[in-house]
Amino acid sequence: MRKYVILGPQGCGKGTQAKLLEQEYSIVHISVGDIFRWHAKNRTKLGAQIGRLVAEGLLVPDDIVERVVKERLDQHDWNFGFTIDGFPRNESQARFFLESYDTDAVIHLEVPDAIVTARVLARRLCSSCGLDYNLIFHRPAAPDRCDVCGGTLIARADDHPDALQKRLAEYRDRTFPILELFRRKELVLSVDASRPVDAVYEDLRQQLRLPPPTTA
Repeated sequence: MRKYVILGPQGCGKGTQAKLLEQEYSIVHISVGDIFRWHAKNRTKLGAQIGRLVAEGLLVPDDIVERVVKERLDQHDWNFGFTIDGFPRNESQARFFLESYDTDAVIHLEVPDAIVTARVLARRLCSSCGLDYNLIFHRPAAPDRCDVCGGTLIARADDHPDALQKRLAEYRDRTFPILELFRRKELVLSVDASRPVDAVYEDLRQQLRLPPPTTA
């Protein structure tokens, strides 16, 4: 069983790489952001609480994030392991995770800010089914229309230059320190994620010492 944390700024490809690990090795991709979005879309009590915090420009408190992560991992549907994406985001959350779960590796995807900016501003989301697109890597067949359901593609509300610069500054301030904590545990594997997806994945797979995937 393999337990990974994947870290990096928005637009670095965390979700893409985690999904590849899930497809080829059945290592379940757990996205904290996706969990929050599910609660918001389904108008749960937690979704309303998170919505109020975000509307006020506040961060979701550590106790709520940690509870959501624990509840998800307590489902134990990850027989071959998991890759957690979007957590931890600060030192308190990192310490909680290290105390609660054995961790095999922390994957650090490194991308220059200029590339992150281009990727994030090219992101689109289907307003109907929620499928993600990127106008650089994953363009829809018809402009502004989802290939699956035909829904309208929209930019996320916070995917604009000013908000992105704030998120990058927050990432540097809050996340870089936890990398040092993980480095002291000799868990961090750094990968140049500015390259094409396949090159990043192959580098990642080799650093994790995963066997070549079997083909049917």
